[in-house]
Amino acid sequence: MASLFFGRVLIQNNSDQDELDTEAELSRKLDNRVVLLFFGSGSCPQCQDFAPILRDFFIQLTDEFYVLRAAQLALVYVSQDTTEEEQDLFLRDMPKKWLFLPFKDDLRRDLRRQFSVERLPAVVVLKPNGDVLTRNAADEIRRLGPSCFTNWQEAAEVLDRSFLQPEDLDDLAPRSLTEPLRRRKYRVDLEARGAQLQGGKGHSAAEGMAGGLF
Repeated sequence: MASLFFGRVLIQNNSDQDELDTEAELSRKLDNRVVLLFFGSGSCPQCQDFAPILRDFFIQLTDEFYVLRAAQLALVYVSQDTTEEEQDLFLRDMPKKWLFLPFKDDLRRDLRRQFSVERLPAVVVLKPNGDVLTRNAADEIRRLGPSCFTNWQEAAEVLDRSFLQPEDLDDLAPRSLTEPLRRRKYRVDLEARGAQLQGGKGHSAAEGMAGGLF
């Protein structure tokens, strides 16, 4: 996924506006993640209405107040603003983990053409390899909130690094909307594994694992 921005600079939306301009830096932020390209503009009323929804969506999946570990998710704001001041104002209240392209980078317009973005706001959802999962997930995010991330993650076959170790699952209450879904997913996986190991020591081990988990 980082290859989409190789040779370019991405800026973190923090107070220092740290620049990511090496292959290693881009890879750390984008590889093995579902990547959202958010096309918006501060002069667009619909974008102004949608921005707080997207901000809360992102925070609930990546902030430790809501989840034990951040989801495998990255967001790049692809500004369609008419001035740099307008872009800065639009980003002022957005999460610090968001990334954005420099205002003078023509890639902002190239990406809009590449992904056939016809209206704003638009959220293009990409797999780690750059394939498009959803051309515009704005309505889906409005309707489903953070729960739609699980569908994207499974469709993208992203390695899930945001779940607890088995021995911890019974000790803590769910911290996010996605945690019950993760529990169900791993329960199904364990049951399938147990079915494959019917008979002998393998069967007993699988049952022991399932009993310890749930």
